[in-house]
Amino acid sequence: MDLLSLRCFQAVARHEHISRAAAELRVAQPSVSRTIARLEAELGVRLFDRHGRQVRLNRYGAAFLHRVDRALGELDDGRRELADAAGLDHGTIALASETLLSLTGLLAEYRSRHPGIRVRLFQSTAEAMGRQLRAREVDFCLASQTLTGPSLGSVELLREEVLLAVPLGHPLAGRESVGVRALADEPFIATRPGHWQRTLLDRLFAAEGLVPTIGCEGDEPGAAPMLISAGLGIGLLPAMSRGAISHSPVALLRLDAPHCDRTLSLVWRDDIYLSAAARKFRSLAVERKGRPPTEP
Repeated sequence: MDLLSLRCFQAVARHEHISRAAAELRVAQPSVSRTIARLEAELGVRLFDRHGRQVRLNRYGAAFLHRVDRALGELDDGRRELADAAGLDHGTIALASETLLSLTGLLAEYRSRHPGIRVRLFQSTAEAMGRQLRAREVDFCLASQTLTGPSLGSVELLREEVLLAVPLGHPLAGRESVGVRALADEPFIATRPGHWQRTLLDRLFAAEGLVPTIGCEGDEPGAAPMLISAGLGIGLLPAMSRGAISHSPVALLRLDAPHCDRTLSLVWRDDIYLSAAARKFRSLAVERKGRPPTEP
């Protein structure tokens, strides 16, 4: 039982698919199958239930994965700790956010201070962020929703009002505020379920016993101002978007609804070793607390 076999098992368990695990590991699919077969033979139990190339982690595999994650995680922590102790001012940090636009200003300042550190970015829903933290795929998540799971640390970076955006020629464009019921028949430019904008929109309408009409949905909130400006619908925009809509002019008004805001938080696992690169990023994020992450 060597480290390569354990990492192979970890990848197959994560994807529950031989070919996808092989693609991640950059090895041939038969090699992955043989590695898993040898590992099962050594352990004396099946770790997966097979259905062609699709495999399902069984109860033995789930129990073993818990131990493997801990063991490999400790080794990875040890490697990062030694690199820090040796004074190597480089490394990599991995970040996940629902929209990568939320990271632009923060990352620009971080890269200017620490140009030798590589940054990996993931665009993820809140559910995916939870999985990525558990699997140690990311160091931090910039989350607009509460992430659940054991041993999570967080710091609130920003709390801001969420506004309603309408096309300039829309009947509501000249108003300062509007109630949710007045929007019952309006088509919304929305994100897919799982993103914070959609979660907030559904909650605001549910509080009035209504369901929003979705005219368009996608995975990139940054596209909403352009679609709204084109007259395709209305939508929710965070207040920090005011400075980013000059090329897609829309009218902004307040929603007469309680808790029509969002909280942007930095979330990490506090039961693992954070590298020096990661600690520097967290320190900078806290230093900039209260400033929109898009600001340079």
